[in-house]
Amino acid sequence: MRAKPKKCFVLMLVGAVLLLALFHTWSPGNSSDVDIQPRWGKAIEKLLREKTADSVSDYNDIAYHIKETIAGRLAHNACVCEADKEMFHMPLSNLLFPRVWAHDLHLAFLSSHPDPEGVKHHRAQEYSSFQRRWQFDSLCSSAVTFKTNGHEASFTIKIGHLVVPKLYNSGLHKEYNISALVTIATKTFLRYDKLKDLIDSIRQYYPSVKIVIADDNEHPQPVTGPHIEHYIMPFGKGWFAGRNLAVSQVTTKYVLWVDDDFIFTANTKLEKMVDILEKTTLDLVGGAVREVTGYTATYRHTLSVEEGGDEGDCLHIRDGYHHTIKGFPSCVVADAVINFFMGRTEKVQQAGFNPRLARSGHLEFFIDALGSLHIGSCSDIIVSHASKIQLPWSKSESQKSYEKFRYSSSDYDQYIHNEDFYFKNRFKCMTSQ
Repeated sequence: MRAKPKKCFVLMLVGAVLLLALFHTWSPGNSSDVDIQPRWGKAIEKLLREKTADSVSDYNDIAYHIKETIAGRLAHNACVCEADKEMFHMPLSNLLFPRVWAHDLHLAFLSSHPDPEGVKHHRAQEYSSFQRRWQFDSLCSSAVTFKTNGHEASFTIKIGHLVVPKLYNSGLHKEYNISALVTIATKTFLRYDKLKDLIDSIRQYYPSVKIVIADDNEHPQPVTGPHIEHYIMPFGKGWFAGRNLAVSQVTTKYVLWVDDDFIFTANTKLEKMVDILEKTTLDLVGGAVREVTGYTATYRHTLSVEEGGDEGDCLHIRDGYHHTIKGFPSCVVADAVINFFMGRTEKVQQAGFNPRLARSGHLEFFIDALGSLHIGSCSDIIVSHASKIQLPWSKSESQKSYEKFRYSSSDYDQYIHNEDFYFKNRFKCMTSQ
């Protein structure tokens, strides 16, 4: 009688081990470290890189070979967005076997637009104008020819202004002075109780750091205290508009974004964020958010854009990261991170937040910043999330109002997202996992 339970236990143990091995195999990213510390190099090396950028076209008589394995990876201007087929149905199948879904923006947006051909033509005009501006900014140069004694030399001079640096005088300190280097920014709406808990937790660990609050409540309440700046907005102005306002008032080198229902703990080490930003080429680094259940999320994603010709490009969103960072074993390079991040102030301000996204938005910021922000994520810098577990009949009127504004989605909200992806970002479709 004891043999069967023993065999069942062994089978269950083997199955668990195999399942863990399967999860480990499918885990995104890889374990290779990449050194992203800034390298200055010699002036002659920089000059050589600039001079050889267009050298192939100047020496057509020199034979060269195109490596097919590399050339095959180049865009063919015909991208497609294909969803994975669901092979079978079972409980938690989406969690255990995540599938790629696809969204046809060309169809979703144009099918609901009163003049689809007109908006397509308008988008093509705007894109042509964008290309002209981009080419002027990046390719402005002049060819110069010098002749003497039967010899002729030609070379290219790049024309443009030197980039004026924007430096922050945070004072000389042997250790990182967080109050001089960092400003904490947040946006609040109908959650003054959560905001008070956030401020109290911050003051426990960083009593003199400045906190900037953007507030679009219908009936604003005073939020006072040392090193607090409280800015009132029009009622319901929105999520990303509040981010823009708060970030615009930051004058320190770094800005830390937090939601108004976060709680700082002993694991919320802002010094670690400053350290990696000071020692690497990263522009922004995210941390981790721990729920009351103990589950901790980093929301790491990779983003890629595949060229698609006149119809628009394809956006591909995947869970995971690119590589780990040398010298920071808990940190990786990714393209999108969670809503708890520290960034170089001027870079975050340049990227900006789309104020049309009033009720919800997150990945949209990182999509707009793709190619201009170098982003990392560290799993050992943790902030806690206030509990959302509450019985329906125990919710206050403000909580009910918040959930009505925050979680109720309308056709217009979806239209705005589709329009921005289709027109502003010029995507024809997108896939995600």
